[in-house]
This record gives sequence, structure tokens and C-alpha cells, in this order.
Amino acid sequence: MPELPEVETIARLLRQGTPSQPSILGRQILGACLLWARSLAEPSREEFTSHIKGQVINAISRRGKFLVFRLSRDWLLVHLRMSGDLLVRPTGMPVEQHDRLIFDLEGNTQLVFNDARKFGRAWLVQKLDGVLGNLGPEPLDRDLRADDFYQRLHACRRQLKPLLLDQAFLAGLGNIYVDEALYLACLHPLRPSNQVTPQQAGQLLDATRTVLRDAITRNGASIDWVYRGGDFQNYFRVYQRTGQPCPRCGTPIARITVGQRGTHFCPHCQPAP
Repeated sequence: MPELPEVETIARLLRQGTPSQPSILGRQILGACLLWARSLAEPSREEFTSHIKGQVINAISRRGKFLVFRLSRDWLLVHLRMSGDLLVRPTGMPVEQHDRLIFDLEGNTQLVFNDARKFGRAWLVQKLDGVLGNLGPEPLDRDLRADDFYQRLHACRRQLKPLLLDQAFLAGLGNIYVDEALYLACLHPLRPSNQVTPQQAGQLLDATRTVLRDAITRNGASIDWVYRGGDFQNYFRVYQRTGQPCPRCGTPIARITVGQRGTHFCPHCQPAP
């Protein structure tokens, strides 16, 4: 699933454009064609196609793993889930097999929501709270301080790996970046959060931010056919490196299952609680 760095990369590409892909910022939406009904979570198909027509894309950002489009009157939210992607194409290109939602934009341009596994969703809403209201703080938010993070960890009393994956606790993290952050902070994925010291909480928050910023700089990770262009996978320290030597101590990287998710760590650098 695309995580915070991958979603941030897509938002940046849509906002800034590239030499081969124009920016869609400031373009008017001329119409929308829904090809897979369940890709639209809210509102109805009729309301969606009627309300979105004529609106202008005024801003493109990210909240957690959601892409957030500020339109003239409403908000368009897209969650890519397992395999979703947003592509910019010239108008008139043939519809591809996994295209689920197509926006016709001014300037002979289309924004296409392509989703092979059909788990992705889009919302057109007037207020954000109904969809985003339960998300936790952004890990890169400067207002999230180490002492606040420590208090949040102790209030939950859960194992670190599933807690950090919980979007209500911290928004945007997924399997890759939790494993990488816990490794940098030298914390075992099964350590209870209420056993983390204030110093360890600060180290974990710093490690999370370091990993995320590095991944954003490298356009995220490209580890599946649905991801685009990033190369952070070439800099993984533990994720998908089972049996390979730890970059710090040389101990073979171990893999366990935590909450039905493959979890990678160094048994020496991240001792079991």
C-alpha cells in the first residue's frame, strides 16, 4: 500500500508537474466519468458528476495516506489503498483496463484514477472531518513534540508495531516505514508502548521523521508494479532483508508476523522486551 512518502510524491507530481506531465493545479474540471461504482464512496454517482463539474483544482496536498484536492466549492479526497494511482494523460487516450474514475480537465488533459485491485476510494465532500476527523497527528508536524509523543505512547499501552500502524495514533505510516523507524530507534516491534522511556520516545519520533524525509527525497519506494519511480527500496535497512546482515552489527535480519503483517528487525540491535 502506498504510504506517506509515496502519497506525498504523487501530490507533488500532480501539483508541480514534470517535463512530460503537466501540472493540474488551477485547471477546471469539465466532467467526470465513473467506471467502477464502488470506487466512489460519497456522494451518489449523480451528485458527484453534477457537483464536481465546473470546479477548479485550487490546491493539492496530503493528509495521512489521503490525497486532498481543494476545489472551488468542495473537497475531493482519494485514498489509493492497495494498488491505486493517479495519472495525468492527454484527452482522447484509450481507456485502460484498470481505469476506475476519469476527470476531464481543461487544456485537453485527464486525471485518471487507476486501481487494479479496486480497493481505492474517492469522496467529494463539503467538510473534511467526516472522512479525516479520526486521523492522528502527522509525524512530520512540528507541533508534535517528543514529550507529547511519549504521553501518547504510554496512554495506549499497545505493542509498538501495531500501534504505529494505527492511523488514529499517527497518520501516514505503513509496514515499510514502521519497520525502518523502529530499527533506527533500536526498539523491538513487540515492545509495549508504555515501557518506552522518554529518551526512547524522542529517538523513535526522530527516527520516524528521518526515515520519512529520506523516503520523500527519494520519491518513496518502488517495490510493486503499481508504484512509480521512487528508489528508497535501495536504501532499506531491514524491510524485506530477511537473512541479510544488519547494516550496524552484521546479525542476520529476522522476520516475524505481527498483526498479520510481515515485520523485519535486527535481533541484536532491537532486543526483545
